[in-house]
Amino acid sequence: MLFQTCFRLDSQYLVSFYIIKLVPTTQEITNCQMFLQQISLSQKGLSVLILKHFLSIQRVIVMLENVNPLWSSHFVQDECVLEPEIYVRELQPLTKDNAYYCVLYNDEHHSYDHVIYTLQRSVNCDQAEAQTHTALIDKEGRRAVKRGTLRSCQQARDLIRSNSEHISLQPLRVEILHAAVMAHQTFVLRLGPWFQKIISYSVGFRQAFCQVALETTADGDQPCLISRLMLHDARMYKGARKIVHELIFCSMLMETEFKRLFAIQFTKYYKQLQKDFIIDDHERSISITALSVQIFTVPTLARQLIEEGNVIKVIVGTVMELLREHLDNNNRFFFLGYNSDKFSRIQIIFHDLRYILISKPSVWTEELQREFLEGFRDFLGLLKCMQGMEEVKRQFGQHIAVEPEWEAGFSLQIQLRHILAMFQDWCSSNDEILLLAFEECHKVLMQCNNQPFHREATNYHMLKHVLHIRPYKVSQEPVSIHLPISRLLAGLYVIMCRTRAVERLDNPERFDHTLLAEHPLRCVVLAAQVSAEMWRRNGISLVSQVYYYQDVKCRDEMYDKDIVMLQIAASKMDPNHFLMLVLLRFELFDYFKGSINKDQDELIQWNRLTEEMLYLLIVVIGERYVPGISQVTKEDVTMREVIHLLCIEPMAHSSLVKGLTENESHETGLESVITKVATFKKPGVSGHGLYGVKKERLVEFNPFFYHYSRSQHSKAEESQKKRRTHEGHDKALRPPMPPAFCPAFSSIVRLLSCDIIVHILRHTLQRAAEDRATHWTEAMIQRALHLIGQALLEEKTQLEDSTMEEVAFDFSLKARRIGSEHGKSVFLLLSKIKAVPSLEAQKDMVKWVLQFLVRLCFLPFLNVVSYIVLRSFNVLSLFQSAQDKEKAERKRKADAAKLHRQKIMAQMSAMQKNFIESNKLLYDNMPESGTQGEPVATTAR
Repeated sequence: MLFQTCFRLDSQYLVSFYIIKLVPTTQEITNCQMFLQQISLSQKGLSVLILKHFLSIQRVIVMLENVNPLWSSHFVQDECVLEPEIYVRELQPLTKDNAYYCVLYNDEHHSYDHVIYTLQRSVNCDQAEAQTHTALIDKEGRRAVKRGTLRSCQQARDLIRSNSEHISLQPLRVEILHAAVMAHQTFVLRLGPWFQKIISYSVGFRQAFCQVALETTADGDQPCLISRLMLHDARMYKGARKIVHELIFCSMLMETEFKRLFAIQFTKYYKQLQKDFIIDDHERSISITALSVQIFTVPTLARQLIEEGNVIKVIVGTVMELLREHLDNNNRFFFLGYNSDKFSRIQIIFHDLRYILISKPSVWTEELQREFLEGFRDFLGLLKCMQGMEEVKRQFGQHIAVEPEWEAGFSLQIQLRHILAMFQDWCSSNDEILLLAFEECHKVLMQCNNQPFHREATNYHMLKHVLHIRPYKVSQEPVSIHLPISRLLAGLYVIMCRTRAVERLDNPERFDHTLLAEHPLRCVVLAAQVSAEMWRRNGISLVSQVYYYQDVKCRDEMYDKDIVMLQIAASKMDPNHFLMLVLLRFELFDYFKGSINKDQDELIQWNRLTEEMLYLLIVVIGERYVPGISQVTKEDVTMREVIHLLCIEPMAHSSLVKGLTENESHETGLESVITKVATFKKPGVSGHGLYGVKKERLVEFNPFFYHYSRSQHSKAEESQKKRRTHEGHDKALRPPMPPAFCPAFSSIVRLLSCDIIVHILRHTLQRAAEDRATHWTEAMIQRALHLIGQALLEEKTQLEDSTMEEVAFDFSLKARRIGSEHGKSVFLLLSKIKAVPSLEAQKDMVKWVLQFLVRLCFLPFLNVVSYIVLRSFNVLSLFQSAQDKEKAERKRKADAAKLHRQKIMAQMSAMQKNFIESNKLLYDNMPESGTQGEPVATTAR
């Protein structure tokens, strides 16, 4: 039946409107088709009008705020056109009133105190009333703060704007609305909750509503009603938005099929919705764009959107269009003078890309493969604009005048960190996709022109080895810390090695590994030079960039991937050429060829750079805890991280979590490994419980763990030396036994036995042996000793696993022979530096290395001798055993014979005594002695 209801806006104004309510008599309303057939044509038209009237809430609000109160305009509703007289008749208030309202809207620029102060000065209200107005504005999005004539409302508006301008850079948003406009807006907003109840009564009615909302026009030019509602979301205030979002939640998102259709419409207009959100001043939680989490996090729906709408391409394209204003002439991002608020809103879009990639597919259809690769290419286009962005060049002479912007670039990197990992994870699930993605990534990398060479290639000679390469000096030419494509390529290559897809790579010889390693090596050298304080005049911004480059927030997709790319190059290049390249980029090539500059500042820089260069070699050779580089799991990687954190000092659970990297689900994996590597000490009366590393896990400690900061390295070293002293051991911190490389990376160990590494070690040790204070540092020697220890461990492992003829690793031989004629072999130099007073702290380590080297030199021969001795010992043992048995048998027989004789003699003695006792009288009558003084009778002997 049809009834009329009235809502009172205030004491002087009434709004009347019509609502249809159908009371079924025979069955529940379950199907919209049946419902529409049961009512008359007039009732049908009115119900559709109400539905479309609500769906067009934004048009009512936008339109009525700009029309004449006499309602002289047409009101277009999709295919229906309400003529003015019809509109007036249906929606005209019962009583005419020419009142106006001064309406104040919510924004995110002014605080509570600002708004309260402005209201008190503008509309003559007390503090309590101003607080009430402010609270309701914040909650509902707007509030009528004054009612009166048009002139009085205009005066209030002008006062509000002028008073708020003195407080903030922009005035409060305030508008004057006719009372009729306010009434109809209130009517539409109250219609929303009522309509939500109506569609909750029946699945059929909800489906009918969804059909009407998603129905396209006949010509297809106009968006459907729900799309128009979304597109006008940014024009509505907070209260209206909430009602619209709730309606979508309880209708579109409740039905699987309609959710899919709604997701398609959402994706179709995604770019425009995000543009509106960027210029909107409301938070994302009350924006229509926040519905993306309800859509994109459903795995099946996300894959359908990739297949049907290529949502990856849509999202990346949206980001690119919004960031296009920040591209420089080289088509790279440059964020000088960027708007931080706008930029932070753009970064939120990356959350949607994470939602789409949150679950990798187990089955790849042809459409999914094609659309994913197309989206991946667009993503590479975004990374191409980041590759080499925000170059820096070393300042000479004077300090930099203005600190450059760097936060935006790293914020972008942090947002992309998990997305890069998720793209790699998707590629790992299909070998074909993995190979194609690697090829695409390599192709785009070759197209990048960041920090190009400016000089022709030349030959560099060292120890009869020649490297043909173009010169480049990090300290003199531009360099960038942003290399996302190079790092993505390194990650994809490691995955190919793990899945063995690398064996299917076409023509792998075509890859120039020297060129692939160039930019990551420059980045590592930049960090080393900053550490050596060569870039002091570039200000704190560069120091901050290097800090975050190696920090837990960014390192997994920055520093760690640069190390991986260097390991890839080291496994493919000639080891001598690789080390020559490292020396050139560290600008130490001439230094290790014997050129010495007497300038003290340069000597200090060379020493610091030598420390960093040796440290890099330790890392490239020794850091193997990456799945694909060695046979380790993610759990092994996490355990090693926890062990090294606890080797610094016992830590609380929260401290451990902060020191570990998080995955896309914000998990560190700590809970699954902590009991395997640590023991928990309960808190005492005060404080908190701490974890301590288990004693059996201390053998895995590496003093040059590549995730240690400089301070952490010092603390861990001091802590472990104290522990060893307390336990009665020496202070030598030996390199741990690393896991074996996978076949694709096994040739990295050649670095430890090549000619150049022996030359580097000899040169470093010789500086210490000469004991000239400015030519060496203790840190250099400590790193050199660690490298020698790594080489000896590798040689020992190979000798134990193979026969002597099969082992080509000959570091110990070169350490003894090369330079021995001049007393400058590694072995002899180690013997000399034992007596250097300045190296007292490294005395135990030198002693251990020398002992290990001596033992290793004789290991092949000792193995043979040990075998012969062992065999001889076994034969001798058998012979000795036989002899012992025979001797024991003889002894047993001799003891038995002796016992038998003793029994006979005892019996004879007893018989003799009995005889004497029996013949005592006869013995008494006999003479006492004979003629010769001998007794007449003798006893038996």
